[in-house]
Amino acid sequence: MGTTTSLTHIILPLLILTFSLSVSARPATFLQDFRITWSDSHIKQIEGGRAIQLILDQSSGCGFASKSQYLFGRVSMKIKLIPGDSAGTVTAFYMNSDTDNVRDELDFEFLGNRTGQPYTVQTNVYAHGKGDREQRINLWFDPAADFHTYSILWNHHHVVFSIDDVPIRVYKNNEARGIPFPKFQPMGVYSTLWEADDWATRGGLEKIDWSKAPFYAYYKDFDIEGCAMPGPASCATNPRNWWEGTAYQQLNVLQARRYRWVRLNHMVYDYCTDKSRYPVTPPECMAGI
Repeated sequence: MGTTTSLTHIILPLLILTFSLSVSARPATFLQDFRITWSDSHIKQIEGGRAIQLILDQSSGCGFASKSQYLFGRVSMKIKLIPGDSAGTVTAFYMNSDTDNVRDELDFEFLGNRTGQPYTVQTNVYAHGKGDREQRINLWFDPAADFHTYSILWNHHHVVFSIDDVPIRVYKNNEARGIPFPKFQPMGVYSTLWEADDWATRGGLEKIDWSKAPFYAYYKDFDIEGCAMPGPASCATNPRNWWEGTAYQQLNVLQARRYRWVRLNHMVYDYCTDKSRYPVTPPECMAGI
């Protein structure tokens, strides 16, 4: 892709097929579908529960989670990140199995910046308890100026992280090669806003400027389309679930073009090429993940 303008004017059609009774297909709302996990005084509901404001100050950050867990599907949220000097802060949107030793997790982590520097988004994949699969890209727009849609598509074939329908990461199912893939444990949907100035911005060199606090992030248009658990056994394997359909088993031509554009122009870190951490290339990298 050549320019930001061309990106923002291309809209991918989303084909919504028939849902079984085990599938959540309505738009989610904060009041109905989520619960506060910590520091309820730092989460403010606005727009009648359709949107929320997360607050970080020197006393606390905050977090929330879905009331249900899901096994495969697609989740998305519109998020407006902290404006101005947000160095040392992390706004996170992720899925987590909430298990200790063998947890599965799919992460978006938005790493704050000094004013004028690009926002960095870090993605990570935990499968069967193994993580350390970080990739980072610098965003090609100002994510604090307006809301943008961040989504995770998770099915038997791959996990796709997308921003405004632009794929930024694909983690393929290569179990046939002995590479773990998250497919047995249902996961909840989580978000947090917290202090992480020991690592978040330039490896911890940039600290939070508390004189700029409180820091605010905004969420709206929650959308969860997946198999809510506990559900019938067929929920996890029924190929009629739309996210398992042929159109969602691999990127289409336009998605693949966008994906290459992001990787070539905006990727700033890939664990697959970090020889100081991995002298031997991880097997999933060799498999083309």
